[in-house]
Amino acid sequence: MSSEKSEIKPVIWIQGAACTGCAISLMNSPYPKLKNLLLDELVPGKSIGLKFMATLMGGTGELALEVLEKTRAKKDYLLVVDGAVPVGAEGKYCMVGEESFSDQVARLAQDALAVVNIGTCSSYGGIPSGNPNQTESIAVTEHLDDKGITTPALNVPGCPPEPSWFVDTLAKVIISGIPSPDELDKTGRLKEVYGDTIHSECPRRGDFATGHFARHLGEEGCLAEIGCKGPYTNSSCPNRGWHDGLNWPIGNNHPCIGCTEPGFPDVMSPFYEKFGMEEAEDMYRRLK
Repeated sequence: MSSEKSEIKPVIWIQGAACTGCAISLMNSPYPKLKNLLLDELVPGKSIGLKFMATLMGGTGELALEVLEKTRAKKDYLLVVDGAVPVGAEGKYCMVGEESFSDQVARLAQDALAVVNIGTCSSYGGIPSGNPNQTESIAVTEHLDDKGITTPALNVPGCPPEPSWFVDTLAKVIISGIPSPDELDKTGRLKEVYGDTIHSECPRRGDFATGHFARHLGEEGCLAEIGCKGPYTNSSCPNRGWHDGLNWPIGNNHPCIGCTEPGFPDVMSPFYEKFGMEEAEDMYRRLK
């Protein structure tokens, strides 16, 4: 348990246009387990205090929103945003009580120490912003830029992200403060988490080098010929795996679909077809 002298950093977690998968992924974290993340010190002398998260908290309605507003009033919290921001129809596609989610994000981000966007939806727009995007969903950072809000923001993309990616990012902020520009890539991700492509660390890299390619799902060999987007995707999936390292998509004979990259899913589609040279070059320009 956190000691009385432990510095507790309040966290407000809000959810917009999303499937709740990012929250569920974190709840399934093998280490630290969710109860340890919430109750124990993250590092000696520092811990987090989750003040508001609709998926986990018992309170609902006005009672829950009162907790949110009391935390906001102190202006010493981290804001975690889960989900894209629908701005169409003046934000009425996604309402939180009587307030649109787009207004809530802007209002809470204005007073936050930093914004941590968990998942590809909040980081880049993700599936809600995919064609035809009838709700006009956009990334959180794009929304904040449109509103002139300069609160530092970090992205933890993934559909959903592996829990340790989020924990590492949150710990970085709590322990060392806001990361410097040199510690982030061009899309706002921590380089220490997203610094390498899946292709560069893939255990099937040798198959690629020797020309041993799978032609159908379930076959051995490099999966590039059946649509693997590993060469264009930055993620630590090969090294960390999922479910305490039990498995990950390529380990399960499924091509990477590039879910940690801007423009997912549209830019990475079709998932099971190899990119031609023109498509690959166009994608590089759009992503990098």
